[in-house]
Amino acid sequence: MMDLPLLPLVALGAFLGIDVVSFPQAMISRPIVAATLGGAVVGDVVSGLFAGAVLEMMAMETLPVGASRYPEWGTASVVGGALAAVPGADRSGALVLAVFAAIATGWAGGWSMYLLRRVNGVWARRALPALESGAPRTVIGLQARGLAADIVRAALVTLFALLVWLPVTTWLLPHWSLGATASRAVLVAVAGAVAGSAAWRLASGVGGAPWYFLAGIAAALATVVLP
Repeated sequence: MMDLPLLPLVALGAFLGIDVVSFPQAMISRPIVAATLGGAVVGDVVSGLFAGAVLEMMAMETLPVGASRYPEWGTASVVGGALAAVPGADRSGALVLAVFAAIATGWAGGWSMYLLRRVNGVWARRALPALESGAPRTVIGLQARGLAADIVRAALVTLFALLVWLPVTTWLLPHWSLGATASRAVLVAVAGAVAGSAAWRLASGVGGAPWYFLAGIAAALATVVLP
Protein backbone atom coordinates (compact mmCIF):
# COMPACT_ATOMS: atom_id res chain seq x y z
CA MET A 1 0.00 0.00 0.00
CA MET A 2 1.27 3.45 -0.88
CA ASP A 3 2.47 5.54 2.03
CA LEU A 4 0.90 8.89 2.78
CA PRO A 5 1.73 11.27 5.65
CA LEU A 6 -1.40 10.40 7.63
CA LEU A 7 -0.78 12.59 10.67
CA PRO A 8 -0.32 15.88 8.75
CA LEU A 9 -3.30 15.04 6.52
CA VAL A 10 -5.54 14.25 9.50
CA ALA A 11 -4.47 17.48 11.19
CA LEU A 12 -5.20 19.41 7.99
CA GLY A 13 -8.57 17.70 7.62
CA ALA A 14 -9.47 18.54 11.22
CA PHE A 15 -8.61 22.21 10.74
CA LEU A 16 -10.36 22.61 7.41
CA GLY A 17 -13.35 20.56 8.61
CA ILE A 18 -14.17 23.03 11.38
CA ASP A 19 -13.92 25.94 8.91
CA VAL A 20 -17.10 24.67 7.25
CA VAL A 21 -19.30 25.67 10.22
CA SER A 22 -17.51 26.12 13.54
CA PHE A 23 -14.48 28.39 13.05
CA PRO A 24 -13.26 30.58 11.38
CA GLN A 25 -15.48 30.21 8.26
CA ALA A 26 -12.76 31.82 6.15
CA MET A 27 -13.53 29.78 2.98
CA ILE A 28 -10.28 27.81 3.32
CA SER A 29 -12.38 24.65 3.36
CA ARG A 30 -13.48 25.25 -0.24
CA PRO A 31 -12.38 22.31 -2.44
CA ILE A 32 -10.05 24.40 -4.61
CA VAL A 33 -8.09 25.36 -1.47
CA ALA A 34 -8.45 22.19 0.61
CA ALA A 35 -7.53 19.76 -2.17
CA THR A 36 -4.53 21.87 -3.20
CA LEU A 37 -3.29 21.83 0.40
CA GLY A 38 -3.88 18.07 0.58
CA GLY A 39 -1.81 17.58 -2.57
CA ALA A 40 0.90 19.87 -1.19
CA VAL A 41 1.20 17.78 1.98
CA VAL A 42 1.75 14.66 -0.13
CA GLY A 43 4.19 16.51 -2.40
CA ASP A 44 2.23 17.23 -5.59
CA VAL A 45 0.49 20.60 -5.54
CA VAL A 46 -0.58 20.47 -9.19
CA SER A 47 -2.46 17.15 -8.87
CA GLY A 48 -4.17 18.43 -5.74
CA LEU A 49 -5.14 21.61 -7.58
CA PHE A 50 -6.63 19.62 -10.48
CA ALA A 51 -8.70 17.55 -8.07
CA GLY A 52 -9.76 20.71 -6.25
CA ALA A 53 -10.88 22.39 -9.46
CA VAL A 54 -13.14 19.44 -10.33
CA LEU A 55 -14.51 19.19 -6.78
CA GLU A 56 -15.09 22.95 -6.65
CA MET A 57 -17.33 22.69 -9.70
CA MET A 58 -19.30 19.90 -8.06
CA ALA A 59 -19.53 21.80 -4.78
CA MET A 60 -21.36 24.64 -6.53
CA GLU A 61 -24.46 22.46 -6.17
CA THR A 62 -24.19 22.66 -2.37
CA LEU A 63 -26.07 25.43 -0.57
CA PRO A 64 -25.09 25.25 3.13
CA VAL A 65 -28.13 27.01 4.57
CA GLY A 66 -29.55 26.62 8.04
CA ALA A 67 -29.95 23.06 9.24
CA SER A 68 -30.00 21.50 5.77
CA ARG A 69 -27.96 18.35 5.22
CA TYR A 70 -25.21 18.76 2.65
CA PRO A 71 -21.82 17.22 1.76
CA GLU A 72 -18.92 18.32 3.95
CA TRP A 73 -16.35 19.35 1.37
CA GLY A 74 -13.54 20.41 3.72
CA THR A 75 -12.31 17.00 4.87
CA ALA A 76 -13.46 15.39 1.62
CA SER A 77 -11.28 17.68 -0.48
CA VAL A 78 -8.21 17.03 1.69
CA VAL A 79 -8.73 13.31 1.03
CA GLY A 80 -9.31 13.91 -2.69
CA GLY A 81 -6.24 16.12 -3.07
CA ALA A 82 -4.04 13.64 -1.21
CA LEU A 83 -5.22 10.65 -3.23
CA ALA A 84 -4.80 12.53 -6.51
CA ALA A 85 -1.17 13.16 -5.54
CA VAL A 86 -0.22 9.60 -4.53
CA PRO A 87 3.43 9.06 -5.54
CA GLY A 88 4.04 7.02 -8.67
CA ALA A 89 0.36 6.66 -9.59
CA ASP A 90 -1.10 6.93 -13.06
CA ARG A 91 -2.28 10.54 -13.11
CA SER A 92 -5.51 10.01 -15.08
CA GLY A 93 -6.70 7.09 -12.96
CA ALA A 94 -5.61 8.68 -9.69
CA LEU A 95 -7.57 11.85 -10.44
CA VAL A 96 -10.80 10.03 -11.25
CA LEU A 97 -10.56 7.76 -8.21
CA ALA A 98 -9.63 10.70 -5.98
CA VAL A 99 -12.70 12.66 -7.07
CA PHE A 100 -14.93 9.63 -6.50
CA ALA A 101 -13.41 9.07 -3.04
CA ALA A 102 -13.88 12.75 -2.18
CA ILE A 103 -17.56 12.66 -3.17
CA ALA A 104 -18.14 9.58 -0.99
CA THR A 105 -16.22 11.20 1.88
CA GLY A 106 -18.23 14.40 1.51
CA TRP A 107 -21.45 12.40 1.82
CA ALA A 108 -20.17 10.64 4.95
CA GLY A 109 -18.91 13.94 6.35
CA GLY A 110 -22.34 15.48 5.84
CA TRP A 111 -23.91 12.72 7.93
CA SER A 112 -21.27 13.22 10.63
CA MET A 113 -22.18 16.93 10.80
CA TYR A 114 -25.85 16.01 11.11
CA LEU A 115 -25.11 13.63 14.00
CA LEU A 116 -22.94 16.25 15.70
CA ARG A 117 -25.82 18.72 15.52
CA ARG A 118 -28.01 16.20 17.29
CA VAL A 119 -25.38 15.78 20.02
CA ASN A 120 -25.04 19.55 20.36
CA GLY A 121 -28.80 19.74 20.80
CA VAL A 122 -28.67 17.20 23.63
CA TRP A 123 -25.93 19.16 25.39
CA ALA A 124 -27.85 22.42 24.98
CA ARG A 125 -31.08 20.93 26.36
CA ARG A 126 -29.24 19.58 29.40
CA ALA A 127 -27.78 23.02 30.07
CA LEU A 128 -31.08 24.85 29.45
CA PRO A 129 -31.64 26.06 33.04
CA ALA A 130 -28.17 27.60 33.20
CA LEU A 131 -28.59 29.09 29.73
CA GLU A 132 -31.91 30.67 30.70
CA SER A 133 -30.22 32.28 33.70
CA GLY A 134 -27.58 33.76 31.40
CA ALA A 135 -24.61 31.92 32.92
CA PRO A 136 -21.61 32.95 30.75
CA ARG A 137 -19.51 29.93 31.71
CA THR A 138 -22.24 27.61 30.45
CA VAL A 139 -22.43 29.44 27.12
CA ILE A 140 -18.66 29.42 26.69
CA GLY A 141 -18.51 25.78 27.78
CA LEU A 142 -21.07 24.72 25.18
CA GLN A 143 -19.26 26.61 22.46
CA ALA A 144 -15.90 25.11 23.40
CA ARG A 145 -17.37 21.61 23.63
CA GLY A 146 -19.03 21.95 20.24
CA LEU A 147 -15.80 23.20 18.66
CA ALA A 148 -13.76 20.39 20.20
CA ALA A 149 -16.31 17.81 19.05
CA ASP A 150 -16.20 19.21 15.52
CA ILE A 151 -12.39 18.97 15.48
CA VAL A 152 -12.59 15.32 16.55
CA ARG A 153 -15.35 14.66 13.99
CA ALA A 154 -13.34 16.15 11.11
CA ALA A 155 -10.15 14.34 12.16
CA LEU A 156 -11.92 10.97 12.34
CA VAL A 157 -13.66 11.46 8.99
CA THR A 158 -10.32 12.30 7.36
CA LEU A 159 -8.51 9.38 9.00
CA PHE A 160 -11.15 6.76 8.22
CA ALA A 161 -11.56 8.00 4.64
CA LEU A 162 -7.82 7.77 3.99
CA LEU A 163 -7.61 4.31 5.60
CA VAL A 164 -10.49 3.10 3.41
CA TRP A 165 -9.73 4.79 0.09
CA LEU A 166 -5.94 4.53 0.02
CA PRO A 167 -5.90 0.70 -0.26
CA VAL A 168 -8.82 0.83 -2.70
CA THR A 169 -6.92 3.30 -4.88
CA THR A 170 -3.72 1.28 -4.58
CA TRP A 171 -5.55 -1.86 -5.76
CA LEU A 172 -7.48 -0.21 -8.60
CA LEU A 173 -4.76 1.93 -10.17
CA PRO A 174 -2.76 -0.97 -11.74
CA HIS A 175 -6.00 -2.11 -13.42
CA TRP A 176 -6.91 1.34 -14.77
CA SER A 177 -7.18 1.06 -18.55
CA LEU A 178 -9.00 4.27 -19.52
CA GLY A 179 -6.64 6.72 -21.21
CA ALA A 180 -5.79 10.15 -19.85
CA THR A 181 -7.90 12.00 -22.44
CA ALA A 182 -10.99 9.88 -21.86
CA SER A 183 -10.59 10.00 -18.07
CA ARG A 184 -10.35 13.78 -18.04
CA ALA A 185 -13.24 14.09 -20.49
CA VAL A 186 -15.50 12.10 -18.15
CA LEU A 187 -14.53 14.29 -15.18
CA VAL A 188 -14.99 17.53 -17.11
CA ALA A 189 -18.36 16.42 -18.48
CA VAL A 190 -19.73 15.38 -15.08
CA ALA A 191 -18.33 18.35 -13.16
CA GLY A 192 -19.38 20.78 -15.90
CA ALA A 193 -22.92 19.42 -15.90
CA VAL A 194 -23.22 19.74 -12.12
CA ALA A 195 -21.71 23.23 -12.04
CA GLY A 196 -23.75 24.40 -15.03
CA SER A 197 -26.97 23.13 -13.50
CA ALA A 198 -26.22 24.86 -10.19
CA ALA A 199 -25.23 28.14 -11.84
CA TRP A 200 -28.30 28.12 -14.11
CA ARG A 201 -30.62 27.49 -11.17
CA LEU A 202 -29.15 30.46 -9.32
CA ALA A 203 -29.13 32.71 -12.37
CA SER A 204 -32.62 31.87 -13.62
CA GLY A 205 -34.26 33.62 -10.67
CA VAL A 206 -32.77 37.04 -11.54
CA GLY A 207 -34.09 39.13 -14.41
CA GLY A 208 -31.69 39.14 -17.36
CA ALA A 209 -29.13 36.97 -15.56
CA PRO A 210 -29.63 33.89 -17.79
CA TRP A 211 -28.53 35.91 -20.83
CA TYR A 212 -25.36 37.03 -19.05
CA PHE A 213 -24.80 33.41 -18.02
CA LEU A 214 -25.12 32.15 -21.60
CA ALA A 215 -22.93 34.98 -22.89
CA GLY A 216 -20.26 34.03 -20.37
CA ILE A 217 -20.33 30.40 -21.51
CA ALA A 218 -20.09 31.48 -25.16
CA ALA A 219 -17.13 33.75 -24.39
CA ALA A 220 -15.36 30.98 -22.47
CA LEU A 221 -15.87 28.48 -25.29
CA ALA A 222 -14.64 31.00 -27.85
CA THR A 223 -11.50 31.58 -25.78
CA VAL A 224 -10.81 27.84 -25.70
CA VAL A 225 -11.67 27.03 -29.33
CA LEU A 226 -10.45 30.07 -31.27
CA PRO A 227 -6.69 30.47 -31.81
